[in-house]
Amino acid sequence: MIANFLIGLREGLEASLVVVLLMAYLVKTGRRSLLPRLWAGVGLAVAVSVAFGALLTFGPKGLTFEAQEAIGGGLSIAAVALVTWMVFWMARTARSLGGELKANVDKMADGTVWGLVLVAALAVGREGLETALFLWAAAQATGSSTQPLLGALLGLAVAAGLGYLLHRGVLKVNLSRFFTWTGVGLIVIAAGVLAYGLHDLQEARILPGLDNLAFNVSAAIPPSSWYGTLLKGTINLSPETTWLQACAWLLYAVPVLVFYIRANRSGPSKPRANTTAGQGTDATPDSRAATAA
Repeated sequence: MIANFLIGLREGLEASLVVVLLMAYLVKTGRRSLLPRLWAGVGLAVAVSVAFGALLTFGPKGLTFEAQEAIGGGLSIAAVALVTWMVFWMARTARSLGGELKANVDKMADGTVWGLVLVAALAVGREGLETALFLWAAAQATGSSTQPLLGALLGLAVAAGLGYLLHRGVLKVNLSRFFTWTGVGLIVIAAGVLAYGLHDLQEARILPGLDNLAFNVSAAIPPSSWYGTLLKGTINLSPETTWLQACAWLLYAVPVLVFYIRANRSGPSKPRANTTAGQGTDATPDSRAATAA
């Protein structure tokens, strides 16, 4: 539940900051009448994301066990690849995201009604589809559906609340530090999802080594215990871990964390991020100084 809360909070806040930025730009350029188009695009993005999550959840039903495991393993690995790309992309190029969004708004605002709807839908929908896929993979890894969903919904609710407070200029948050450390958390979660995905492929008999265990700590960490559940829900620790899973976890987590931390330290100097959303219109969502009317 904790891991899914983090996913919902991080991805939800990214989407919220995009919406706040678009709202601010429309208002400050005298285009308040176009706000309904913006919200139509946001609604479309949410609907598509929910539909995608439902497809992931109910689509594989009725298939053989091996087919379900193969699909689950493949999608889990795809989710890890997507999240890895996303955190590095955010660290490298998000400073220019605000300018790109504004350029798209300027291009579409005076065109068809659907132009601005499409801009908002694409900007928010990318975050929504990423969230749906990664949440599904994380829920599969924990073997539960209710608690991960509750954790994700709680994270999204907190993100929406933070976005509103930033928009109103009530809240000051060091968004740079927030996104950096939640990126670290997502990488650790992704390492567990990768290990679980490979285990799925082992159970589907696509990969070997299902019976070759690196360790078995079921006696010390019972899966039904509170600490076993906590470790499973946060770092996806499986009491019975194969050598392939253990090696994949280490070979992914260690170098990716090193490169990610190095990328954040060696990137271009960042402006001080303790700002409110009510000051200026030149900050970008991931340059950590969202703007608002």
